[in-house]
This record gives sequence, structure tokens and C-alpha cells, in this order.
Amino acid sequence: MQDQDAVLPDAGAERLVAGRYRLLSVLGAGGMGRVWRARDEVLQREVAVKEVRAPAELPPERVEMMYARLEREAWAAARISTTSVVTVHDVATFDERPWIVMELVRGRSLADQIDSRGFLPPGEAARIGARVLEALRAAHAAGVLHR
Repeated sequence: MQDQDAVLPDAGAERLVAGRYRLLSVLGAGGMGRVWRARDEVLQREVAVKEVRAPAELPPERVEMMYARLEREAWAAARISTTSVVTVHDVATFDERPWIVMELVRGRSLADQIDSRGFLPPGEAARIGARVLEALRAAHAAGVLHR
């Protein structure tokens, strides 16, 4: 994961996703795509936008199924209401794929914290575990099965 305010050369300042979300900088990247810090031009607020990308070797029919599943999962996640889960604001289709628009949460990732410290104190690990349990309970209460 990259520093949350790092701006890459192709940062996307000229890209407007779905006519609304202006891409500002990449927050992180992985096997399924990138997460951008973006500006919602309609509501005038910063959001996180997940750009989903299917693996290049995936056949077109599998790509379509993957994108449909991800879109369903994002809408299911939008039903979850708790401070332990990032709020999903929108699922936009752009460039023939889903883009998931979420609340922008500023801070360091758990991986960054562990990398910098080498460990978590037991009390902090217990607090994190309790928040994960809270998130799972909220998901199950909303009818969302976490895989």
C-alpha cells in the first residue's frame, strides 16, 4: 500500500469517473485493481473509489460474471450500518466495469502499524478483534454473508 497522499504521475486528475468522481491520487493497489482518493463533484467531498480490474487472462464471460458478483457484493455491503465497516456510497459503471465509491477513511492500515512496530500490544489486538466481530455481526444482521 502506498502513502495515502502520494500522487502518481498518472494520478487521474483529468479522469472523471461516471461524470462525477474526479480521481486525485492512488491510495493503494493490488491484484483486483486500485483504490483512488477522489472528489465527488456533486456533493463536494472526498471519497475513496475502488477501480476494479479483472485479470488479463480471464475469459470475457468470466470477467462479466466477476464484475456482476462484485457489484452485488458492493450493494450488499451498502446495507451494513456500523462504524466498523466503511460506508459504500455508490457503485458506478464506467469503462464497462464497476467502480465502488466508499467513505474515505484517513489513517494508517493495520499492516503499516504492524510493520512499524513489529507487533501489536494485546489490548490493542483485542480492541481490533472486537471491532471485526462487530462488523461481522452487523453484516450478518443485514443478511450479508462474509466469505
